[in-house]
Amino acid sequence: MAATPPRHLSPRKKPRQARATLTLEAIFEATIQVLLAEGLHRLTTTRVAERAGVSVGTMYQYFPHKQALLYALNERYLDTVAERVEKACIEHHGASTAEMVEALVNAYWEAKTERADITRALYRSVVELDNEALIEAFSQRVDAATSAMLVSASDAVGGDRRLCNTTLLAVIFGTVRNVFERNLPAAVQADIRCQLVRMCVSYLAAARLSDG
Repeated sequence: MAATPPRHLSPRKKPRQARATLTLEAIFEATIQVLLAEGLHRLTTTRVAERAGVSVGTMYQYFPHKQALLYALNERYLDTVAERVEKACIEHHGASTAEMVEALVNAYWEAKTERADITRALYRSVVELDNEALIEAFSQRVDAATSAMLVSASDAVGGDRRLCNTTLLAVIFGTVRNVFERNLPAAVQADIRCQLVRMCVSYLAAARLSDG
């Protein structure tokens, strides 16, 4: 993700060899485990190093403190979500707007719910971070992917396409976030997911009619 983190949140170094990459993956996985088992307030770089099976010195080579580690973990997570959305968008170029909306909602929803416990833990972790650069980089990737998809729709999107795209993403992202924050039952989540698709399809159809 092309984000420039605030200076105090930048990693000390990036892995250049396969072994270093594996070490970093172990650190990230250990961070998730500590977050889930002990919570944000008990997460420390020392606890993470112990669980990852690396020395505190090795941990310090990458992350000078807890906030830098959490920033990198959120960056990694958003990269994965963006990749899922981009893949769905590419696969649905030339489809109808209804098919596009369903694919977009499903891709984002599933990326967030596949490990709902991790998503919730990361939502809580950002309270300590200056994550504006991360969100902006993620938004730019997703905006570009969905815009390119929608412009190829077989039943063309009407109205202000840029505004339609921004509104569509705001509704989808906001709804999913709200569902998580409220920790709604699975059956209710499934119903809301279906209603979200219907609402977004209706919105795009109304935008198309406004041009007619």
